[in-house]
Amino acid sequence: MAKASCPYCYHRIDLAKLRFQCTGRATPGRDRCRREVDADRQRLTGFSGATYPTFTAPETRNPLPQRLAPCPACGGSSGIRACQVCHTPLPANFADSRSPLIAMVGGKNAGKTVFTTVLVHELRHNIRRRFAADISFAGDRQGGDVSITGWLESYENMLFGENRLLAQTTAAVDGVKVPLVLQWRQARRVLGREVHQTSTLSFYDAAGEDMTSQEFVNAQAYLAAADGLIVLLDPFQLKGARDRISIPRIAQRDTEPPYNVLSRITELLRTSHGISVRRKIKIPVAVVFSKIDAFFQVLGEGHPLLTRPATGPFYDESNGDDTNEHMRALLTEYDSDDVDAHLRAHYKTFRYFAVSSLGAEPDYEQSRVSAGGVRPFRVDEPLLWLLSLDKIIESRKTA
Repeated sequence: MAKASCPYCYHRIDLAKLRFQCTGRATPGRDRCRREVDADRQRLTGFSGATYPTFTAPETRNPLPQRLAPCPACGGSSGIRACQVCHTPLPANFADSRSPLIAMVGGKNAGKTVFTTVLVHELRHNIRRRFAADISFAGDRQGGDVSITGWLESYENMLFGENRLLAQTTAAVDGVKVPLVLQWRQARRVLGREVHQTSTLSFYDAAGEDMTSQEFVNAQAYLAAADGLIVLLDPFQLKGARDRISIPRIAQRDTEPPYNVLSRITELLRTSHGISVRRKIKIPVAVVFSKIDAFFQVLGEGHPLLTRPATGPFYDESNGDDTNEHMRALLTEYDSDDVDAHLRAHYKTFRYFAVSSLGAEPDYEQSRVSAGGVRPFRVDEPLLWLLSLDKIIESRKTA
């Protein structure tokens, strides 16, 4: 049976050996199970809420996967599958679907929390329409030990409804935190008939300080389990940026060169996967320079980096390739080609992206979005590129 990474604890799990979780509905004459804090789930995912117990299905000679199993304690039948390592309930179609784990990392002040919030908003509102897909949260906890409603109020509503910038992400306690998990369900034509494919996407918003020491990077299991990486880098820290744009004071605190962040991630990937120095890392990496809005005036209207891709239910390969080459040229112009040299030396597949989560420079001192509100600029492209590599969506040349 195939193996996959659990979208909550990031351990590789055998899909044929998933557990079941009790529903709390006992058979007549038996006491119902009680909710308790699962120590393994708390330790591995940071989730501290009380849940019904998980259990292993009884052995059977039937070669087909079991869809239902009786709870040995209360006798109630359950079809809720759970990870056998962290005991977190999994999305209903997880065992039957392709479920890439997309890790999102970057240095401090790179804008990961804003980027993640805007990307999730785009997925749930605009991208789902563009691809005629059903994209929704999976699970009852998202982005921390909070409910879906709590996450929306704390992040999405604050950014989109109140036009307030988000606070910096706090470092994960003991290196764990509940991720954002979504399901992407879409109809496709296969051999002349319509079938529905479901993919599970897991995003982990690591605090920037979590990337500032090799020891802590080595403890991040989600990086080692990732099928693709979105690495956010702060363009304010490019060597030539200070000579061309005005960098806000808040962006000058506790900074670190993008090269340092990249090199530590590379070291983790090599050690965790046992990759020889003679070989390149095969995990695809989307290298995202955020806050490109600060460079709009310097780049000038009509610059290729400011050209939006073609819209449609596909990833625009032509525009993506063009952006990649112009971003590489910009790194050389800004005396930061060491980033490109590192990526070329260590990675088989990578691509540059220039995005703006907000669409215009915010007021950093007042922590306010610009008067025009949030207007995302190309934030979906890194994810769509990674999904196209995994054949979940189509990639198309438009020029």
